[in-house]
Amino acid sequence: MATNERNTSECKQMLTEAMRMLERAEIIDFNGHFSARIPGTERVLINSGKSVRSALTVNDFVIIDLDGKLLEGEAVPPMEFHIHTEVYRRRPDVGAVTHTHPLWSTLFSMTDTPIRPVIMQASLLGEIQQFAKTASINQKTLGEEVAAALGLHRVILLKSHGAVIAAEGVVECFALAVYLEETARRQYLAQQLGAATDLLAEEIEGARRNLWKPQLLRKVWDYHKAKL
Repeated sequence: MATNERNTSECKQMLTEAMRMLERAEIIDFNGHFSARIPGTERVLINSGKSVRSALTVNDFVIIDLDGKLLEGEAVPPMEFHIHTEVYRRRPDVGAVTHTHPLWSTLFSMTDTPIRPVIMQASLLGEIQQFAKTASINQKTLGEEVAAALGLHRVILLKSHGAVIAAEGVVECFALAVYLEETARRQYLAQQLGAATDLLAEEIEGARRNLWKPQLLRKVWDYHKAKL
């Protein structure tokens, strides 16, 4: 097997595991998608629109270009592929993107209450952006707007819809999706007892330095993978 083919095969396996883990964690549902840029190309691996998220296999992934043209595979990509392709087009530093439908995080997108750095893991999320429109991102122009609103950040909430996370790789993207939802959940629960307090700036910086390490992000991955 050629190196590029082997790398693509390994990436499909990782994306399959990531999607299955997010579904098990109830961060995605019957919709949602995860993609990865094939390094050094403008080709994108992404799960097909019709794929059953709770029973996903490597055969459910297709390869598209940045215009959404199907290059490999028989199924069609999800209608909202524009989220992924426009982020990749704008952000050469991004290697993986996921669009999720998380319960707790989406609740915050419905209100004027932001998700704040109330736990250490939130330090890795950075400044969470907001997309004010409620719509399926099924047009190039909407994808461009989401990518522009995300800017150089890692996380954006789509109003009354879900979230988009962009990161260097699949493991990083997965961990951030988990941390976003856990931050939202704990903030919501804390607010039932009183005003949730933010970490101090120096605490945020210290947590960011301590937690943004490959072995710790992989620990999150391995924990959820063991549940499959």
